[in-house]
Amino acid sequence: MDAAHHEVVDFWFDPVCPYSWTASRWLLEVGARRHLTVRHHVMSLYLLNQDRTDVAADYRRSVEGSRGPAKVATGVAVRFGQQTLADFYTAFGERVFDLWRRPTAAEYHDVIRAVLAQLQLPAGLEDAMELQEYDTPMRLSHDAGVALVGGDVGTPITSIDGVAFFGPVLNEIPRGDQAVEVFEGARLLAGYPQFYELKRTRTRPPVFT
Repeated sequence: MDAAHHEVVDFWFDPVCPYSWTASRWLLEVGARRHLTVRHHVMSLYLLNQDRTDVAADYRRSVEGSRGPAKVATGVAVRFGQQTLADFYTAFGERVFDLWRRPTAAEYHDVIRAVLAQLQLPAGLEDAMELQEYDTPMRLSHDAGVALVGGDVGTPITSIDGVAFFGPVLNEIPRGDQAVEVFEGARLLAGYPQFYELKRTRTRPPVFT
């Protein structure tokens, strides 16, 4: 590929999804090595599972309890734009995934409060966790991503130069030249119009280092 070619990736994520985090860090690795612009968009595990009838009770409780960060992320995007959203996501993820823990609803408040302070964003954005102020823009952002790939998906959703797919689901973050190789593979598969799915069962927890 021509080194001057500038690729645009649209990336839909739920802040609490570990596989959104690994994919987002992979894209950072790629962006450090080639001409790449990543535009971040919020989607919601809660909305994704809202009408599904085959969701286990404990998982449904988990996604219902984790709506707050997606609402705050949407508020950040609406009020301050995509670059600030990307900064918010990084600061949030570094407090959650780099420690690999699953915060309670109260702990999510603590994380959000710390992130807003770190980025010097209005402390009042924390209130979005419990309010409906950003529900509509969150749904619009979520629906825009899902419309590209269909409802039988999870998080994240990635679109490379306008070609979208669910995933990639990465159990570890590809680094260095390997990150670029994985990107080229994803781009190649996504660009074939009759390609739909490639999957295998995960056998161990994700690794974030």
